[in-house]
Amino acid sequence: MSIFERYLTVWVLLCIVIGIAAGQIAPGIFQAIGHMEVAQVNLPVGLLIWIMVIPMLVKVDFAALGQVRRHWRGIGVTLFVNWAVKPFSMAFLGWLFVRQVFAPWLPQDQLDSYIAGLILLAAAPCTAMVFVWSRLTGGDPVFTLSQVALNDAIMVFAFAPIVGLLLGISSITVPWDTLLTSVVLYIVIPVLLSQLWRRALLKRGQAAFERAMARIGPLSIAALLLTLVLLFAFQGQAIIQQPLVIAMLAVPILIQVFFNSSLAYWLNRRVGEKHDIACPSALIGASNFFELAVAAAIALFGFQSGAALATVAGVLIEVPVMLLVVRVVNRSRNWYERA
Repeated sequence: MSIFERYLTVWVLLCIVIGIAAGQIAPGIFQAIGHMEVAQVNLPVGLLIWIMVIPMLVKVDFAALGQVRRHWRGIGVTLFVNWAVKPFSMAFLGWLFVRQVFAPWLPQDQLDSYIAGLILLAAAPCTAMVFVWSRLTGGDPVFTLSQVALNDAIMVFAFAPIVGLLLGISSITVPWDTLLTSVVLYIVIPVLLSQLWRRALLKRGQAAFERAMARIGPLSIAALLLTLVLLFAFQGQAIIQQPLVIAMLAVPILIQVFFNSSLAYWLNRRVGEKHDIACPSALIGASNFFELAVAAAIALFGFQSGAALATVAGVLIEVPVMLLVVRVVNRSRNWYERA
């Protein structure tokens, strides 16, 4: 893991402090940035999101879809957990904790927005960081690549309908035009551009491709952190008034991570998949494409929304929690292989 990835939680905490301080010191600058919009798309944020997303998608080889049949049971478990369990379980956990358990301590006008952010987070399966988690567990690299490629292909078509369905079930108004625009801007176009860029890099040879990946890799995290500074500059006053909001939003995310990773891990064991298949399957079921979730939350609900703040809670806990899941699946290998 790079230093940016390893200490992502530390960088996010620093962004919270810097963003809140900057928003209090120079509110006019951030208000001006917030008004730089065309067709309800904030131009600075749109640019940052492309810088976040495209380098990660360059790593994805959609030719790996041809390998899906080799481990169809593991792929089946991955798809079941990612698309039939994860978004719906998060919608339930959001309702339970945001509208029931923590409702007295949360801003009443933001409850729906918090749930929307949690749903957006769960509806976006991990694209880039799962390669890191898989490598740390000795996961099968071909399987990892093929499940990421398949998830990304499905996400192009399934992200908007699932988000729209769950927002509707949660009695949250669905801005369909904005939702579909977000899918085109932050999924479809980045996928197309990233694959054209990937093809151009590979024409220069694998070594040149690897060097390019090493150079552009930090750009994604840097763009994410700058986006978070902007977000917390807008959210600063609300966080100062209720500093425990992020901790409360982190509770359903933590439960979802442990539930989905455990379910995928156990199901792979039940269907007879090998440990090096079960690990990446469990890890992609637990982690999220948080860059896309943050982008969609800002596009749909704005910088100052509870939805944007809820997706940031996912960014904050991603690395330490996923490293804990990695440790668990590594230490339980003997138990797993006794099946």
